[in-house]
Amino acid sequence: MFSRVLIANRGEIALRIIRACRELGIECVCVYSKADADAPYLRLADAAICIGPGPASESYLNIPRIIAAAEVANCDAIHPGYGFLAENAHFAEVCRDCKIEFIGPSPEAMSALGDKINCKRMAKKVGVPVFGGSEGAIDDEQKAVEIADKVGYPVIIKAAAGGGGRGMRVCHNEVALRASIRQASQEAQAAFGNGAVFIEKFLEKARHVEVQCLGDKHGNAIHLYERDCSTQRRHQKLIEEAPGPNIDPKRREALCASAAKLIKAANYSGAATVEFLMDDKQNFYMLEVNTRVQVEHPVTECITGVDIVRTGIRVAAGEELPYRQKDIAIRGHAIECRINAEDWERGFAPSAGKIDVWEPPGGPGVRLDTHVVPGYRVPTNYDSMIAKLIVYADTRAEAIRRTDRALKEFRVGPIKTTIGLQREMMNNSAFQKGGIDIHFLERLLKR
Repeated sequence: MFSRVLIANRGEIALRIIRACRELGIECVCVYSKADADAPYLRLADAAICIGPGPASESYLNIPRIIAAAEVANCDAIHPGYGFLAENAHFAEVCRDCKIEFIGPSPEAMSALGDKINCKRMAKKVGVPVFGGSEGAIDDEQKAVEIADKVGYPVIIKAAAGGGGRGMRVCHNEVALRASIRQASQEAQAAFGNGAVFIEKFLEKARHVEVQCLGDKHGNAIHLYERDCSTQRRHQKLIEEAPGPNIDPKRREALCASAAKLIKAANYSGAATVEFLMDDKQNFYMLEVNTRVQVEHPVTECITGVDIVRTGIRVAAGEELPYRQKDIAIRGHAIECRINAEDWERGFAPSAGKIDVWEPPGGPGVRLDTHVVPGYRVPTNYDSMIAKLIVYADTRAEAIRRTDRALKEFRVGPIKTTIGLQREMMNNSAFQKGGIDIHFLERLLKR
């Protein structure tokens, strides 16, 4: 096992990793930017090292500074958390070259699955369903039109190297396709340093269903069942739940088995999430693989009893997975609400500033993952998420009622948050029936 881990991240995920390290008897070192100098979780680390000013490009994305901090602090491993450098194969390779263990997949596995084009090829090879479309990157308008004519409109243009909606365009006809392909490539280049884009069939009405997987360095791979992340706006998730509501048990087994098969084929070690779109007949098609721990991992921990972060550290240290597939079962239902510092009634405008009122909920089945305390100042440099409210109950109906109760208790001010919108969703009849798709929230907000 590692003796000292450097946490190359911030906020609630940094605190989550600190707690996992403590339970494993590992010392931990946090890096921080000047914008996070007063973050309370830094006091829980064995050491904290400033790596630069507020902008992420000068701190949390600065590889030389992070490696230097790990070497100065005598760390034998680095945990990247999620976001920032978590899916950067070059960073994983630099860690290996510096004899520092990267807590995550190998650079080779990350490259194979992190690039959407390569991932799609591998999925097809092992029999995982994928959308029809281009076989590789495409930059020729005429070729794009030919592919779209073959698979049928609407189609979607996607960036090969990234996500979050950047470099993505939905096209319902040839005019839109010709106008969008160059724009999407330029946006992808600016966002990810890679302008490669590809085309595939687009589902007008689909659910976003993803499968949590774990692999180790001994060739073992398992799944921890699925999550439904369909409550989203502009490809940003707001509510996640596990298991997915109203999924036929046979379709669930096929979906989850296909995800584990892909992870095993990639010789993957660590936590990974295979994302799918599912149509109204519960046919599923792979979208991409996230080669890191996900923001929404707690709902899977609730229904399976598996500590995903702690297990990821153990397998990075060379241990075999402590579970086999037969050991994993679904128990109950869990819902996560991402509490963002945003004014959802004003177009989700950022709401940074000092938090004077902070009264979190509690009670049976309520978990809150957060780095916030009263007096905390939300910085403007980073993602707006300030907390994750996770609720667990025996049934989905009970979980929804408990989530609504917890959201009602949760008081935050004077900044604005998404709590009011998430309460509306808990009381929405379509959500309660489990009948929503990825565009449901956007349609609701337009009314």
